Amino acid sequence: MKNKHLPTGLYYQFPFIDRKERAQLLDWLATLVPLWEMRFSENNPPPEGDKQRPLLRPVYWLGNWQFACLDYYHPPKGILHRCVRAETYPLQLQKIVDRIEFIARKQFPKSFIPEKWKLNTCLINFYGSKLEEDKWVDRARVGEHKDFEPGPVGSLSLGDRAFFQFVNGKGQSAEENIVFSQWLEDSSLQIFAGDKWKNKTFHRVQRVEDKRKEKIGPQIADFNTRRINFTFRYVPEEHIYPFKDLPQGKQEDILPYVQTLSLHSSHFKKVLTF
Repeated sequence: MKNKHLPTGLYYQFPFIDRKERAQLLDWLATLVPLWEMRFSENNPPPEGDKQRPLLRPVYWLGNWQFACLDYYHPPKGILHRCVRAETYPLQLQKIVDRIEFIARKQFPKSFIPEKWKLNTCLINFYGSKLEEDKWVDRARVGEHKDFEPGPVGSLSLGDRAFFQFVNGKGQSAEENIVFSQWLEDSSLQIFAGDKWKNKTFHRVQRVEDKRKEKIGPQIADFNTRRINFTFRYVPEEHIYPFKDLPQGKQEDILPYVQTLSLHSSHFKKVLTF
């Protein structure tokens, strides 16, 4: 199923990758060791009324790593020392990214695509349930947010299907809030672009089904993954920093994460030898 009767700025294709590509991606994903990040840090403490907490799910980044405690990438003001140079895409993933870029340039108006746009960053989210005090707690959701990186955003889904929504935000009735909803199936591609979907609305994952009963992704202690999502975005190269170029306080805040990553990643192992 392709882009039939979707609003301008939205594209959906199911299936997008074939069985062989899916198997290759799952083999590669099994080699990763995702991180459980904390939202804040010593040099970026919780604001008044908030508290330190872990993210809802384990994550892994490619291209550049936007650590939660560095406040993510949020142009026009939140661009300095937010994106840390990370591993490049493996070959099989780069081929998929090339296809997504081609589709976006073909499907969307030129005004939707920045001059130097390319999908050079990828957030991999692991959706599932976490063992907490001898009870499995469902963590398979994402609250309302925006992806502030400029240009089209590509989303590749593996595993159980997810119920995805664009919404207006808080302070409205449920009916007025929901702008567009769709299910994202296993091996599907979603792309969204343009002012309406990038700036005027928020998006969220309301829930993820639990029907496939498929073991998917890397082994993560006390966590069962049932969906994996690749979100591909664009960060201008001048806003991506080597670890060594970060201010000392920011280096200190993410050093434990980088040290953990270096145990399994040659890229991050080299980062610590500067």
